[in-house]
Parts: sequence; structure tokens; C-alpha cells
Amino acid sequence: MPRIKQDEPDTHRAMHVVNHLRTLIENGDLLPGDKIPPEREFARSLKVSRASLRTGIGYLAAMGVMKVRHGVGTFIADGPAEFGKTSFSLMGVLHGFQSWQMFEARLILESHLAALAAERGKQEHHAALADEVAEMFGAMDNPSDYIVHDLLFHRIVSQASGNPILAALIETIMSALYDKRRKTVERSIDLRESAEMHREIYRAIRARKPEEARRLMEEHLRMAETAQGMESAADRKAAKTARMGKTARVKPSSITS
Repeated sequence: MPRIKQDEPDTHRAMHVVNHLRTLIENGDLLPGDKIPPEREFARSLKVSRASLRTGIGYLAAMGVMKVRHGVGTFIADGPAEFGKTSFSLMGVLHGFQSWQMFEARLILESHLAALAAERGKQEHHAALADEVAEMFGAMDNPSDYIVHDLLFHRIVSQASGNPILAALIETIMSALYDKRRKTVERSIDLRESAEMHREIYRAIRARKPEEARRLMEEHLRMAETAQGMESAADRKAAKTARMGKTARVKPSSITS
């Protein structure tokens, strides 16, 4: 089993966890429905902190690879079915899918899913949504953790709709957007506003108000698109500044004859 250096950054260690679990899955050592070892034992065997282990598992949970059942354990996901994310990403590259186009598709689908969730959602869905809202408010100082709970909230909404086909479609789109946003979320400035909006959506679903749930979801997704655009712009600006600084530091000295 590979060892992970303790002096590596937390994000790097978390990605080692992700890659290790991915290898176990690809090799058939972990199968759908299998339970991974307890957190303390698994973190010790990988030579990482429990926080890094949780972050790595959080990434995989957000991508639908793993499922965390509070009080029970963490399992390799055995459903629901998803359309091929790799194929979707490849199509995006080949055909130039734009973020605004994916947000538009998400807006059309997910606003209706929220309305269906308000009509069909069960008590277990309401409880799970409440848990994720609480987790979002608790992760205000940790954007990487926040977006994991953000995505899980939306996944529960889609499951509560009772339509696994629509849930699979939106899962594919959300996963593609998540891959992009986790690279820029550290520059987010609206996490509290976002958490408040999720709470309002949850309340509308719990109160069985489909039109209100639809409206709030539309409003939230429009805000999310704007926020992600701002994060991406800030990330590009920071990268450009860093490149310019690096160029200035390596300017060749004047050559005299």
C-alpha cells in the first residue's frame, strides 16, 4: 500500500486518497456496495490525517463514486445509474460546450426537479436535505468542503423528484460543472448567500410548494452561474499576474562588451 508523506499539502494528500481508492476500484478490489475500512483505521494505513481522508472521500462522494451513510459507514456507490461522464466531457471538448450552455441545461432540468421534489419528496429526503444545509453553514470557512455539500444537496433534490432518468441527466451535467468549480471555489465570495438560498429551497420542498421550489431553484442557479463566472475571472487574473511576476524575475541581465 503506497505511503503518503505527512509534509505534503492537505489538498495533495486528499488527492492521494482519491487516487488510491480509484486504483482499488479499477483493480476490482472494491466493488459496488463494498464498505471501506473505518475512518481512523483507513487514515492510519494511508498515513494521512482524518481530515485529508474525509476531503478525499468527499470528492468521490460529490462525483457519485462513494456514498456516506452517517452512523453506518462509507460505501462504494451501487446506484443510481449515471450516463457516461467521461463521454460527456469528451463531447464537451470536441464540440466546445460552454459553461453557460451547461447552466442553461441545468436550469431547465433542475428547476423542474425541485418542483417534483416538493410534490414527491419523502421524509428521508427532507432529513437529508436539512443535514446538507447544516453542513454548508458549517463549511463557510472551507470552500472545498462547501461545494461537496452543495453538490450533495442538489443530488438529493434530484433523487427526491422520483424520476431516475432526469436525476441521471442532471448528475452528469453537475459533475462536469463541479470539476470546473472545485478549481476556482477558493475565490468564492458568496458562500453565506448561497447557503441561505439552499435553505429556502429546502423549506419550499419540505412545505410541498412546487412553484416556490421551482422559482427559488431558478434564482439560485442564475446566481451560481454569475458567481462561477466571477471566480473564473479572478482565477485567470491571478494566474496572469503570477506569470507576469515570474517573467519579471527571470529577465536576463544586460550583456556588456
